[in-house]
Amino acid sequence: MRGLRPQAVAARIGEIAPQAALFADHWPTGQDVEILPPVRHALAEIGVNYLFSDDAPTLLPFAAQLFLAREVLARPSRWAWPHWIPTPARRFRTRQQVAFTDALRPIVRRRRASGRLGDDMLGQMLRPSSRYGLLPDEAVLDTLPGITVATFETPSRAAGWILLHLARHPRAADRVAAEAALLPADPAATTSTHLESLQYTQALVREVLRLHPPSWLLTRRARRQTELAGYTIDAGSTVLVCPYTAHRDAREYSEPDQFRPERWLDASGSPAKPGVFLSFGTGPHGCEGASLAMAMLTLLTAHTARRYRLSEPPGPEPGYQVATFEGLATVGLRLRATLRS
Repeated sequence: MRGLRPQAVAARIGEIAPQAALFADHWPTGQDVEILPPVRHALAEIGVNYLFSDDAPTLLPFAAQLFLAREVLARPSRWAWPHWIPTPARRFRTRQQVAFTDALRPIVRRRRASGRLGDDMLGQMLRPSSRYGLLPDEAVLDTLPGITVATFETPSRAAGWILLHLARHPRAADRVAAEAALLPADPAATTSTHLESLQYTQALVREVLRLHPPSWLLTRRARRQTELAGYTIDAGSTVLVCPYTAHRDAREYSEPDQFRPERWLDASGSPAKPGVFLSFGTGPHGCEGASLAMAMLTLLTAHTARRYRLSEPPGPEPGYQVATFEGLATVGLRLRATLRS
């Protein structure tokens, strides 16, 4: 999609950075905080604003409810109900999808009628493209609920792991803070050039995504019969791909279980072969929002490390639980922030 291409994201870094800085500014210091809810809220504000600009405040509450509906639907159940049975969770999701669409529909109509389509993601979708022409309203309305939740759902899981690594690896956090100190004092003045200068921060983000890919299990359907590792895969078969294990393959990564952000700074050590780094998928079905996600996560990481030193609660037990259903997440993650001197 045009609005999610790297050049489109680069042009709007000055809109993403202030909200990332605001998240850091609002972290309460000197106490253990369950951090994923405010992380999710911050990333939702960034993602919804990226998609809808001035109309974001209207749609943000509906996006939050739509995320909740997806979470409820994803919870493990004692029963594997057929997809056509309208369980309470499925009815709740449908209601939230309808509510989001009903809130978005008058915005689409108003922009069409006024001719002021906007330069955001919605505005790009309302313009004709060389490939699809002019999309009908229903196509726009059907597509955007899923895209909206995707802008902050998976990045929130990734952010939990990133913040945990900042707490566990203070030297790496110090290096991120040193890079972030060179960012503009006014976050709105941040540009794609500033983002590109955060090379170690981006390396740290990629390394955490390698070790703890939020989407740890992918599915692909074979379009034709093929051979894979000596096995025949029939056409139409579903193939499960596990980025978590692929990312820890010693044939592709040296010391694969070690946290080494530096591997991404060395051209000879950065895996470049297609299909080696799978946190955003790969090929024609790769995540179209990868550039947006990397910008959000890099700036959130930089502004947090610039302002705070993070630590885990004391004690032998970790301050979180690992969840694998729907994605790899640090449920209940608690961290403490101390202002840097």
